[in-house]
Formats: sequence, C-alpha cells, structure tokens
Amino acid sequence: MTAIKHALQRDIFTPNDERLLSIVNVCKAGKKKKNCFLCATVTTERPVQVKVVKVKKSDKGDFYKRQIAWALRDLAVVDAKDAIKENPEFDLHFEKIYKWVASSTAEKNAFISCIWKLNQRYLRKKIDFVNVSAQLLEESVPSGENQSVTGGDEEAVDEYQELNAREEQDIEIMMEGCEYAISNAEAFAEKLSRELQVLDGANIQSIMASEKQVNILMKLLDEALKEVDQIELKLSSYEEMLQSVKEQMDQISESNHLIHLSNTNNVKLLSEIEFLVNHMDLAKGHIKALQEGDLASSRGIEACTNAADALLQCMNVALRPGHDMLLAVKQQQQRFSDLREHFARRLASHLNNVFVQQGHDQSSTLAQHSIELTLPNHHPFHRDLLRYAKLMEWLKSTDYGKYEGLTKNYMDYLSRLYEREIKDFFEVAKIKMTGMTKESKKFATLPRKESAVKQETESLHGSSGKLTGSTSSLNKLSVQSSGNRRSQSSSLLDMGNMSASDLDVADRSKFDKIFEQVLSELEPLCLAEQDFISKFFKLQQHQSMTGNMTEAEDLDGGTLSRQHNSGTPLPVSSEKDMIRQMMIKIFRCIEPELNNLIALGDKIDSFNSLYMLVKMSHHVWTAQNVDPASFLSTTLGNVLVTVKRNFDKCISNQIRQMEEVKISKKSKVGILPFVAEFEEFAGLAESIFKNAERRGDLDKAYTKLIRGVFVNVEKVANESQKTPRDVVMMENFHHIFATLSRLKISCLEAEKKEAKQKYTDHLQSYVIYSLGQPLEKLNHFFEGVEARVAQGIREEEVSYQLAFNKQELRKVIKEYPGKEVKKGLDNLYKKVDKHLCEEENLLQVVWHSMQDEFIRQYKHFEGLIARCYPGSGVMMEFTIQDILDYCSSIAQSH
Repeated sequence: MTAIKHALQRDIFTPNDERLLSIVNVCKAGKKKKNCFLCATVTTERPVQVKVVKVKKSDKGDFYKRQIAWALRDLAVVDAKDAIKENPEFDLHFEKIYKWVASSTAEKNAFISCIWKLNQRYLRKKIDFVNVSAQLLEESVPSGENQSVTGGDEEAVDEYQELNAREEQDIEIMMEGCEYAISNAEAFAEKLSRELQVLDGANIQSIMASEKQVNILMKLLDEALKEVDQIELKLSSYEEMLQSVKEQMDQISESNHLIHLSNTNNVKLLSEIEFLVNHMDLAKGHIKALQEGDLASSRGIEACTNAADALLQCMNVALRPGHDMLLAVKQQQQRFSDLREHFARRLASHLNNVFVQQGHDQSSTLAQHSIELTLPNHHPFHRDLLRYAKLMEWLKSTDYGKYEGLTKNYMDYLSRLYEREIKDFFEVAKIKMTGMTKESKKFATLPRKESAVKQETESLHGSSGKLTGSTSSLNKLSVQSSGNRRSQSSSLLDMGNMSASDLDVADRSKFDKIFEQVLSELEPLCLAEQDFISKFFKLQQHQSMTGNMTEAEDLDGGTLSRQHNSGTPLPVSSEKDMIRQMMIKIFRCIEPELNNLIALGDKIDSFNSLYMLVKMSHHVWTAQNVDPASFLSTTLGNVLVTVKRNFDKCISNQIRQMEEVKISKKSKVGILPFVAEFEEFAGLAESIFKNAERRGDLDKAYTKLIRGVFVNVEKVANESQKTPRDVVMMENFHHIFATLSRLKISCLEAEKKEAKQKYTDHLQSYVIYSLGQPLEKLNHFFEGVEARVAQGIREEEVSYQLAFNKQELRKVIKEYPGKEVKKGLDNLYKKVDKHLCEEENLLQVVWHSMQDEFIRQYKHFEGLIARCYPGSGVMMEFTIQDILDYCSSIAQSH
C-alpha cells in the first residue's frame, strides 16, 4: 500500500499541488469487485482545501486516473456500520449516499480517523460520525497531530528566542511608564530612540574619562616584557646544559631498537612455523580413512568425507610468499597429492561398482511393473547414492577428470536402464490402448490368430518400442483390438479408419485415463532424476572447473570440456545446460516413445487428439512454471507440437469430409450429416476443453469448422433437386443455431447470429414462395395492379385499365371461394410436410409463418381494393377468420 500511495502522490496529486494524507482500497458494496482507492487530500496553497478523491486504475492497467472528487465540507455523515465488531463496510453521505467495502478493517479505521482529524482542524461545520468506535475519535487535535495530519511538511516558523522572566518584567515596567506605549506605537518608538542616543553619548564620555587609567596599564605592560626577556636568557643556558644528555639518550634508544627488532623477527618466525604446522598437518585418523576407510557403510562414508575435506583444506591453504621454496612444504604437498590421487581412484572405482550393483537391483524390479502401467521407483537408488554427494563435490573440485568419467559412466548405464524401463512401460500403455491383452486371452486357443497378433505387435513396436509397422498392419491391429467396430464410412466423425458410432464414450475415457497416467508417471520420474543429478553431481550453481583433467567424452559423444595446453579445462557456460544435456542423454527415448504413443492414439481415433492436446498442454504448463528451460518442459513442449499438428489434421480432415458429402437425388435432404456431427464434435470438445489452458486452439478450430459447415450447407442446398433450397438452408441453419445456443460457445456468437439470420431469411423466403401457388391468379392480378401504380398511374384510375377493371377483379375473386382456398391450403400443407424432415420438427413453425404471411397478403389485397376500386363493393369471398379456421383445421387433421 505504501508503494501505491507514493505512486498516487507522484502521478496524480503532486501535479495538482495536493498532498495525500490517507488512502483506503475499496469497492462498491453489492456489485462486481472493481477496486478503486479513496484518498483524503489537502492543498499546499492557502486557504487549505480538503477533498475526498476517488482514484481507479485505467482499463489497460498501466496508470491511475482521477475519477471524481468531493469537498470535505459537503460530507454530512460517516457511517462505520458497527462500532464494536470489525466490519470493512462504511457509508459516506455527500449529495447522495455512497456505500463502500474496504479491503481491510484497519484501512477503513485509519481513513475514518484521518477524516475526523481533518474535520476538527479545517472545518467549522462538524461531520456526524455514526457507529464509530470512541477510540478513533479524539477530543482535540494537538499541535503534533495537526502536523501529522497535514503531512508534517508545513512551512517552518522562523526561529526566535523566548524572553526570560527578567526581560519580560523590565518590558512591562517600561511600558507602564508610558501611557501611550500601546495606543501610539510610533511615538513610543521615537521616545525609546531618543533615550538610546542619550545613553550612547554618556558611554563615549565615560570612555574618554578613563584615559589616565589606560596610560598606567601601558607602563605595566612594558615592565612585563622586560621580565620575559630575562626568563628567555635563563632557558637558553638550561638548553646548553641538556645537549650532552640528549646524545647519551640517542645511543640508548638505538640499542633498544635493535633489541626490539630481534624480538619481532623471532615472533614472526614462530608465527610462520605455527601457521605451517597448523594448516599443513593432516591427522593420522584422516590419513587412515583416506587410505583404508570403508566406503560402503554410513560411518565410513562420513569419516572419508571429513578426511577429504581436511585434505582439501590442507591442499588449498593460501601459502605466504616464500613458503613454496621450503623443502618440508614441498614434501608435504607431494604427500597430499599422493593421498588425493589414491583416494580419488578408490572413490571412483567404488562409485562405479555402486552404479552397477544398484542398476542390477533396480532391474530385478522390472518384472512386477511389466504388466502394470507404472514406472519403477528410483528413490532407494537415489537415497543410497546421495550419501556420496559431498565426496562427489570433493572429487569435482580436486580431480575433474575422474569426476567427468563417473558422470559419463552414470549416464551410459542409467540411459540403458531407463530405456528398458520406459520402453516396457510404453509397451504396456500401447497394449492397453489397443486392447491387446483382452484379444490375446480371447484368441489364446487359436494359434494362427495368436501368431498374427504377435506378428502385428512386433511390427508395430519393434525391439525398440517404436512404431515401425506399416499403415496397413497398424489398421489391422486396431481393427483386431476393437472387434465390435464397423468399417469406414463417409461421415464427419469417421476417424482413423473406424466408424465414429462405434467409438463410444467409454473407449475415449479409457484412452484419456491411459494417456494421463503415462504423463503422470513420466513427470515425477524426470523431476526426481533431475533433482538427484543436481544434488549428486553438485550442479546447482555455476563454478569454474579447475584441477587436472584429461579429455573425456561429453554427453553426446564429443567432449564435455577440453584442456588448455596448460592442463586447465575450459569452463562450462552454464550448469543448467549441463543438467539438461545429461537428462537428454539419460532419457533420450522418452520423446520418440511419446510420439509413437501419440501416433497410435491418433490412428485409433483422431478424436483422441483433443484429449491429448488438453492433457499435454496442462503438463507443459505445469513443467514451465517449475522451470521453463528444464528437460521435462522442453521435451513435453516438443511433443505438444506433434499433438497440435494431429489436432489441426483432425480439423482439416473434418472440413475435407464436409466437402466430399454427397446427397441422394431421390430422397429429401433433411439435417445434413456434417451438421449433426458438428454438434456431436462441439459437445465432446466442450466437455474436454472445460477450463483448459489451450482453449484458444479450440476456438480457432471452431471458427474453421463453422465456416466449412456454412459453406457446405449452401453448396448442398444449391445442388439439391428433391428438396427446395430454402428448406435445406432453413432446417440446417435452425439446427446450427439451436446447437450454438445450447452450448454457449463465446467465440461463435457472431456465427450464432448469422445462423439465426439465415434461418429467418430462408424461412420467410420459403413461406412467400410457397404461398404464391394456392392463390396464383389472384397474386398475378394484384402484382399487375401494383406494377401500374409503380408506372405512375393513380390508384383510383387503375380500374379504368382494361385488364384490371372491376369485372376482371370480380372474375379473379370468384375463382377463389372459401372452399378452393381451403383446398389450396390443404395441398400446400401436404407439400410442406413432404419438404420438411421430422427430426427438426419445424412443420408447425413454418405453417404458422405461412398463416401470418397469408393474412398479411389478405390485408394487403383488401387495401389495394379499397384504394384502387373505391365504392365498387367488391370483396374477397373469405375472411381473416376463415383463414384462421382453415389453417387450424388443416393442422389438426394432419
């Protein structure tokens, strides 16, 4: 809050010559939480103006802006809601009541207290404080408080010296002696000036009267100077007498200096000897531990660790100049070097044996995991090896060549161990996905089929667990593992050479669980190994690697670092990169195995790409939050690219299948297959992508799919021969609109409105087109009337046209008595019923629209008759009520 207060003072109030005294973070009560700040301010110029200012963040969130300000004198009541219990709500009564909720009760109390102090200091009109604790309201505002309220930086009052009691009394006596001292200050000042001049003259006369005394003082000074000269003569004689004593004391001082120098040299020599003995002497117990210590027991490891640290301290001691020329120092350094070489060899050999032994123990547990979708736990292996972490750190700093050799051996052996475990793990996952276990049991009594399944499995996975089989063998394997699935169809959801109707929710849910379990098993495995590598090989921080080192192979088969000609290795740029490279070498099979599993899932059912995209995106997001540059984050990110490509391919295939849809020329179209299947896809996608990180990818796919649906609906409608174009457009866009309204997909709001508009337009077009047929001659007659009026003939003169006179009008009206109209409407209802499909259930909607349109045309015809044939007495032979009865009876009869 302090940082926000400084920012508001700097950006908003300082430019307006105001000081910010108190601030509270609030939001309006009972509304969505849009936070803002209420600020109590005073102006720096006089007269002081006190305000309450509302400040909020801009929409972009880059800066604060001043929204509204109220003068404190306009504040009538401050209501704190509750004076006993803590309550963040409070009301401010200006011209209207503003209800606020503070972010904390403490901020609210501080703000109300500041308002009360400002009221006491600056306002004559007192504000009414309701439901406020008495502790917040003080009886008066002391001067110190006034200063704190106003920011503590008001103009300082010029310093003055207070009169003491004596001076104050003298001034009072002097003013009492002059009656006009208060009433006429100028006269009083002139009087004081005259008296001051008289005192100055008296002072000068006194000085002139003391001239005789000054002469006497000068004579006394001359006599004192004579006495000083005599004293100087005596001091000169004393100095000559002490000269001989000074020479003797110099000789004594020189002799003492030589003695002190000798003592100093002896002390320094003793200090050097003590330094060498204390810092270059290794205890016998440490020597024995380095030579014979047990590296298999915890106590032996601890003893060897302490001895190695002591040896390192002795070898790294900072020798003083000249120490390296001493024979004893050279011999001790050589002895330390031999001990280091011997212990380094012994430690490297033991750790290599530990790697091998632990690996064998780990391999023995593979059998129990081979039939389960779990990875072996390496925690016991890591726990045992971490006992040697400090020794590895010692080896890294003393003999980098052996440290690098151990790193290489660990990576080589662990990469083979992890490769076996991970390939077996993915083998189980693939079998579970394809149902291989169930199929093997089902056909156990059929040698020929069992051999075929085994052959397909080998061709699919291979010895390395990769998808090396051909497309046909994979299709065959997929069909065998789902024997109840139908062959390929031309529908939109026909994925992976399997019918979408056979891929039920249980199958997809099973795949989703298997894929999630695969990722959930891999993630802790990689994180645990990375954490172990960081701790065991001491790679948390960057260090320049020094010491003797020979050229060794690096993580990818080259060299980790190469020697200078002097034998010093080149420093590694970043130890995080080294950890990542070690992880790449150890887990080099994870990425291809994941890609193979993804390819298998996509081949089984392309809809699996939706599940994989959501799951993989979540795990990538989780890994990046831990460490964006880690091996796990990078690997999952690479695999996510493959999953995204499969997802895009799935969408492209759906659009392509829309374009390839063919309709029967002999039957009505109804709801197109890809329209119904888009509904199924959207429903499934919404359930999968609920609260997913990659929602944007689905929104882009929706946009592509819905455009494809719109385009291909119009294409099919234009090609339709049996069903009218308007019916195809109306029914399918009504279905699309209903689907989008039900699913409430925010990114398709514009398409939902477009679908509704197309449905409405084509419904109206179909109704108008169909209604022209039952009253065809009547429609043609009045169209001709409207055409004459449009040509400029006045409406009342249309009856004089030969083709549109009253007799012709009566003749046309007689052809459509009520019975004929009902018959025409009945035929129209049957025709509409043939055009519309039952699944969309739009018959009554269309019939009701036709009824409304028929009534509209009837009223339009009556209006034309009234305007163009006034007084003719010509009327339609049926009424609006007849139309309603005809339509109702026809709808009920069918």
